[in-house]
Amino acid sequence: MDNEFLSIEHDGDIAVVTLDHKGRSVNTLSTGMLGALDHAVDELTRQPDVRGIVLISGKTSGFVVGADITELGGLESPEDARALTRRGHAMIRKVRSLRTPVVAAIDGPALGGGLELALACDYRVAAEGGSTRFGLPEVRLGLIPGGGGTQLLPRLVGIRNALGMMLTGKNTFPHPARKMGLVDLLTHREGLRRAAVGAARDLADGKRKADDHNASVPDRLLDGNRLTRKLIFSQARERVLKETRGNFPAPIAMLECVRIGYDDGLEAGLEAESAAFAELLFSDVSRELIFLFHAQQRASKNPFTAPDPAPSRLAVIGGGLMGGGIAAISAENGMDVTVKDVSLEAATSATRITHAYTSRKLKKHAISSFDRDRIVSRVLPIDTYAEIADPEIVIEAVPEDLTIKREVIREVEAVVGDDCVIASNTSSIPIESIAEESVKPERIVGMHYFSPVPQMPLMEVIRTRHNTDEIIGKAFSVGLRQKKTVIVVNDGPGFYTTRILAIYMNEALNILAEGARIEDVDRAMKDFGFPMGPFELFDLVGIDVAAKISEVLSDHFSARGLEPNPRSGRMSAAGLKGRKTKSGFYLYDGGSPDNLKRGKVNVNAYAYFRGDERQDVEADEVQGRLSLVFVNEAIRCLEDGILNSAEDGDVGAVFGLGFPPFLGGPFRYADALSADTLVSRLESLRDKFGPQFEPATRLRELAADDGRFYD
Repeated sequence: MDNEFLSIEHDGDIAVVTLDHKGRSVNTLSTGMLGALDHAVDELTRQPDVRGIVLISGKTSGFVVGADITELGGLESPEDARALTRRGHAMIRKVRSLRTPVVAAIDGPALGGGLELALACDYRVAAEGGSTRFGLPEVRLGLIPGGGGTQLLPRLVGIRNALGMMLTGKNTFPHPARKMGLVDLLTHREGLRRAAVGAARDLADGKRKADDHNASVPDRLLDGNRLTRKLIFSQARERVLKETRGNFPAPIAMLECVRIGYDDGLEAGLEAESAAFAELLFSDVSRELIFLFHAQQRASKNPFTAPDPAPSRLAVIGGGLMGGGIAAISAENGMDVTVKDVSLEAATSATRITHAYTSRKLKKHAISSFDRDRIVSRVLPIDTYAEIADPEIVIEAVPEDLTIKREVIREVEAVVGDDCVIASNTSSIPIESIAEESVKPERIVGMHYFSPVPQMPLMEVIRTRHNTDEIIGKAFSVGLRQKKTVIVVNDGPGFYTTRILAIYMNEALNILAEGARIEDVDRAMKDFGFPMGPFELFDLVGIDVAAKISEVLSDHFSARGLEPNPRSGRMSAAGLKGRKTKSGFYLYDGGSPDNLKRGKVNVNAYAYFRGDERQDVEADEVQGRLSLVFVNEAIRCLEDGILNSAEDGDVGAVFGLGFPPFLGGPFRYADALSADTLVSRLESLRDKFGPQFEPATRLRELAADDGRFYD
């Protein structure tokens, strides 16, 4: 009964159902897939010679990667969503009630609905290593698992393990999954099908037992006691509210569904899950998070002339934190990387950074020790340009100094071929200024990475008027290979992300100079939805780096009548540079930069901001000033032609700067407020605090026409 979703073949008395949605790169749990599975199960249970069933994927990209998000977007009401989840629940009940044992054979990602399908099976066999991973990432879309995950996962691995997966949306890899009882058997990928068929036959013969509750004994005791469960839920709720600051409703709904399932039974839990999923799907938060999901998917496709094959040989100039981070993610994704610095010892820093990064992944069982050693071996430190091995692209990651960068460009051009693209990892200096003395300025492009490079998802490609689509396409393809979300912006001081961040941070300094407390400003912006406050960010980036950026952008802002706040430069000159000196707006304890802990406010910083006398400041005022100066500058970037689209601006702000994702980005937020309301608020702030709040012309035009950035 082959169809567009699956096929069935028999291995003796075991039916092997291969999930393979034709014409799709991945399997998703769509209504079509659910219907095909439902029909297949009915057919197989009517065949007396079938004693076991194996579910396996025909895709090299994984098992099932979740629900069909596009299909979810087509639902018209919460009632439609509730009907969809109930259909999924019915499928789960059917699989769980079969007398015939069902085994899930998993190679690659089993996420969301894919993991829920596996949870409904009696037994799970997984391939070790590779891309195999398990997760319920719905919380990242403002949702909860809607296919029984809130009920089945806690019952299998215990409440604490389940909440750890569901509340964070993080992946679990094969060995930790086996340890917690999520996976019953690990095998190498070449033997996956054979192992799954053997497990199904053993289950049918009674030689192997399927346990529908693999949690440890302590977890079973805790989960089985109503009082200890109440304590677990209370502590989890407190932790969720502290981390989300009440901005994300899904985690709280998830906790309530799990609680109902334990206190009132599985069916009550499934019904609560169905109702909560439907309500959340039509919430503002989920709408914006799903928009960002689709926008990020669109940013994963190269719209320019892409080289075929993608570049595989990369050189990095500078082995420090930025250069080392670029080398690490490039080597991790199969690129051979040469790292050049002034000395072999300095260049070797990139190897150490790569080793430390991959060792952390090894500790999480995301990779094997062999994988780590192979990745590290791809990074070759050198101290002379003569040893650069014919790279397809060179990325300079030297200090933010125009003279140094121009010198590096000259040195690189002297040794690389004519087809080699040369990129500058600069956060603020215009690329045309860097390329001014180049013999081939058309091949000089910007590739702006964010620190720390391995953790930050965005990479900003900066295009000059000299670049061709082919040059931009090559830079874009490198970013995609490095698993980055890529946006392309046009050249100018600070480009996009640094420019809007600079005016945001400058306004934070203004607020501090008016007498606010450091911790009050940071708390207000974290409550608003940023992952950290502006002064925590100053310390992380480096107050000296922020001062340098302010210097580079000073002419641009001065031309608009804005005065950059000089106080960060004075702090830097006095040795207060943030985390790197263990003293900035906060004080830090610990040894290496990796284990520094933020302590109390550094009251000495107030000496640069009118002294120790501080006053209360309304959180609403702080949030209004900082969020709206950010949004207004983003709109100016679109108006000035730095941005090519509002969507690029939203993607860049969320994934590069931490703008609250549940607001969708500065342009989505502007639409939610309305252009007319935004102009009114900005004018009020301008009259009170200065010209940095003068509404962008583009915004005034939209307000006059009752227009929006998105249709």
